[in-house]
Amino acid sequence: MAIHPIDFRYGTPEMKRVWSEDNRFTCIVRAEVALAHAQGVVGMIPAEDAAIIEKNALSASRVRAKEIEAEISHDTMAITRAISEVCGDAGRWIHYGATSNDILDTATGLQLKEAYDLLEKKLSTLMGVLLKRAEETKNLICIARTHGQQGVPTTYGLRFAIWASEVSRHLIRLRESRPRVVVGQMTGAVGTMAAMGEHGIEVQAEMMKYLGIGSVDVSSQVISRDRYAEYIFLLANIATTLDKVGIEVRTLQRTEIGEVEESFSKKQVGSSTMPHKRNPIKSEQVCGLARIVRSMVEPALLNNTLWDERDLTNSSAERITFLETSILCDHCLQVMTGVIENLTINTEAVERNLRYLHGINLAESVMIELTKRGMKREDAHETIREASMEALSAKMPLAEILAAKPEVTEYVSAEEIAKLLKPESYAGLAGVQVENLIRKLAPYCTL
Repeated sequence: MAIHPIDFRYGTPEMKRVWSEDNRFTCIVRAEVALAHAQGVVGMIPAEDAAIIEKNALSASRVRAKEIEAEISHDTMAITRAISEVCGDAGRWIHYGATSNDILDTATGLQLKEAYDLLEKKLSTLMGVLLKRAEETKNLICIARTHGQQGVPTTYGLRFAIWASEVSRHLIRLRESRPRVVVGQMTGAVGTMAAMGEHGIEVQAEMMKYLGIGSVDVSSQVISRDRYAEYIFLLANIATTLDKVGIEVRTLQRTEIGEVEESFSKKQVGSSTMPHKRNPIKSEQVCGLARIVRSMVEPALLNNTLWDERDLTNSSAERITFLETSILCDHCLQVMTGVIENLTINTEAVERNLRYLHGINLAESVMIELTKRGMKREDAHETIREASMEALSAKMPLAEILAAKPEVTEYVSAEEIAKLLKPESYAGLAGVQVENLIRKLAPYCTL
């Protein structure tokens, strides 16, 4: 019986597989195989027994391990016994010199490696989609807003480019954090490697080389959880960017603004009672799930504050934090990529909103020009501020108000004022910035 929405509503098959019970079991077995391999290489166990373990261990059954766990109430020992059963006499070397978390944390490292691969690919895809939309709309001038109020113009291309730039930094963070997070250990009961004798450091290095992941320098019985907290925070940071994009899509899809719209299929229903509704439900879903991902940061940090060489308070939390943050963040990446790729832009609404204030929102352009031509900057600001308030109160175009003021026309003519108050004249270097960013980031994604 499915209970958690991840079981039936959220998540991609590929990320769910990474954190599935089957894959977790496989990663634990792989860690045990790698340990035996490394011990065989350094001569701690017979090389022929290591070879038998390497050949047979992956045939161990998770079902059998569950049966054993029901008897002994220890999940790791149950798995080691299940592996030993399929390895014959060589099975006596399974888990030799290891403590549970040597294997469990190393298995987590293997899962994190797979998760990083998926997240890197999806971030790169999203960045490519954003850059493509930035290229398409680099000259589409629209109104910008600060404090929810209309400001001077911007372009849709610059909006998409800003998001792409943010995603590119997440890619950098992901690549920089990978070697710190994707690691394993083989340090024994309290981190001293005592059970490995003189071979401890060599065994750990060979084991992680075999698995293709990094190796801790030192640890207690467990890998220090600052590494895992960094991973969770990375996902929270990514989810927050997706939340930010989702909020903007939802804002711009408001009926009164109506500049963008999520894709809406022919038979899609927007409301159970209002047949006309076309709601931004995908962006809303991303914004909602981002809250869950962010909420995992605190338990991830607290998982690092264990007693002495370790306690067990992290274990139960991590059974939830890893899979929920990974699956939900990956899900949000996929959903938002689709939203941006299929986002419809209503150019008529863009134009309507751009002209809504009849030039009042372009007051800055006249202020800048007045200053450039000799008026004191503070005088120019006050003159244009007063004129803007007058235009708003009288519901008149700012150009008419300014053209009637001698202190303004002394510096700029009525014709020049009209030109300065055209949105097309005040988009600055938005297009150049977009082109520069595309040239910088295009090599790292598919456009």
